[in-house]
Amino acid sequence: MEHTDVIIIGAGPAGLFAGFYVGMRGLSFRFVDPLPEPGGQLTALYPEKYIYDVAGFPKVYAKDLVKGLVEQVAPFNPIYNLGERAETLEKEGDGFKVTTSAGQTYTAKAVIIAAGVGAFEPRRLGAPGEKEFEGKGVYYAVKAKAEFQGKRVLIVGGGDSAVDWALNLLGTAQEITLIHRRPQFRAHEASVRELLQAQEEGKLRVLTPYEVRRIEGDSWVKQVVIFHNQTQEEVVLAVDAVLILAGYLTKLGPLANWGLELEKNKIKVDTTMATSIPGVYACGDIVTYPGKLPLIVLGFGEAAIAANHAAAYANPALKVNPGHSSEKAEEKTPA
Repeated sequence: MEHTDVIIIGAGPAGLFAGFYVGMRGLSFRFVDPLPEPGGQLTALYPEKYIYDVAGFPKVYAKDLVKGLVEQVAPFNPIYNLGERAETLEKEGDGFKVTTSAGQTYTAKAVIIAAGVGAFEPRRLGAPGEKEFEGKGVYYAVKAKAEFQGKRVLIVGGGDSAVDWALNLLGTAQEITLIHRRPQFRAHEASVRELLQAQEEGKLRVLTPYEVRRIEGDSWVKQVVIFHNQTQEEVVLAVDAVLILAGYLTKLGPLANWGLELEKNKIKVDTTMATSIPGVYACGDIVTYPGKLPLIVLGFGEAAIAANHAAAYANPALKVNPGHSSEKAEEKTPA
């Protein structure tokens, strides 16, 4: 068995920042994450998407935010066990034992769960032709904007991802059409205003309430038949790419069986980010508490709280309050 002071389950933004704070307290830690590289959804789903609500950054690419988080935690020599899903969590002696999908076993004095939304997969429409053209013009995420250079793109969805990508692909795609099944959008109000302004200026087209009837083509997508869901009127759109951003289906996966108190597929925590199991803390999108908002910037605050309480649990000689990092500029561990 390999031992560290703390195990952090999840290497997304909240997990990475939790690692930074554990390192600041002078403790050893490892990340366990099923994805092949750190960054969570930011890396896996939208590395080239701008994020606008991180303090100090007017806007920052998701991949650049991840790069900064990885650089920030690097001086503390984190151990990355990537491509491994945490399967079991058990109490062992005065600490914990975690086994993974790779057949590995890790032990620690405390655990921080920063598993994001858990296991996720894109929500599919179920329209004829969708499955057939997946990888042949049908996309569920944008990994590189260059893939859409000069293409006629249909975006399906009404949430933040759909609206943000409609705006983000301006200047890259030749033509952008966004359809949504309702006239109202779930995206941030400021983004919706920008979207409608872009439509008024003729930069893109927004059609509501429309849905996909079927996707057609030969070796690649050629056209999509959409329909007005009230009048049933059909419209044929010539397209080169269909970007389906209808949300994600999420599930907790193995951690649903770890004995944690849950509420609607989220882990319940108190104000110290403690779960119902002493010594196990959680932060980020995986947690719920009164007033919780699913924002990256709040996940950073939760990560700092979870990390400092986990550090004090792992080493009772440490105070929970870490002090100010600026007071110890020449040291890695603040008083």
